[in-house]
Amino acid sequence: MLTVLVTNTKGGCGKTTIATNLAGAFACANFKTALADCDRQKSSLGWAKRRPGSAAEVTSVDWTRKITPLPQKTQRLIIDAPAALKRKQVEELVGMADMVVLPVLPSVFDENTTRKFLARLDKLKPVRKGKRAVAVIGNRMRLRTKAAERLDDFLEDVGQRAVTVLRDSQFYGTAAMLGLSLFDYNDRRALNFLQDWRPLLTFIDEATAKRK
Repeated sequence: MLTVLVTNTKGGCGKTTIATNLAGAFACANFKTALADCDRQKSSLGWAKRRPGSAAEVTSVDWTRKITPLPQKTQRLIIDAPAALKRKQVEELVGMADMVVLPVLPSVFDENTTRKFLARLDKLKPVRKGKRAVAVIGNRMRLRTKAAERLDDFLEDVGQRAVTVLRDSQFYGTAAMLGLSLFDYNDRRALNFLQDWRPLLTFIDEATAKRK
């Protein structure tokens, strides 16, 4: 089983959007997929409840109070972490994960929080020893703007690079209201934004291959 932890201690950076779309990507690729919601707002659980029966199956798991067993033969697990993570929670979830996906918005507030959180991650043994890949994602980006340039400078300063950049679009909100991901669509508009996800999925595939 491959486990992907989507986390950042900055609220509102798009963790649930990343988590639900990753779940949709794996499910549409015919993996038995589970989506664990650790946030008491239960946004991922709400998305899963709205998901139509005609869509590729994603099993939702409520981890808001405690970690419970997963469905048998789960192949892909995505963990949607809350913003207010305590140190022990970070250690526990990172210990469970095969990789960490960290979304960040192009703003000075996100940069400061992300800098501190990356420093916390670097101190954890699995990350420090390179046993947990960390993928930083630029989220809700408008390309060729000063904010985008600032994010590049920030990531370079903290020794990171964006694995990919997800462009800002109302498409994500529309899909979320229906319990869908971009990967559930087959129209031209969705395909345009799906290109943003290819580098992240490739990163995950390559990290998975290294584990074998």
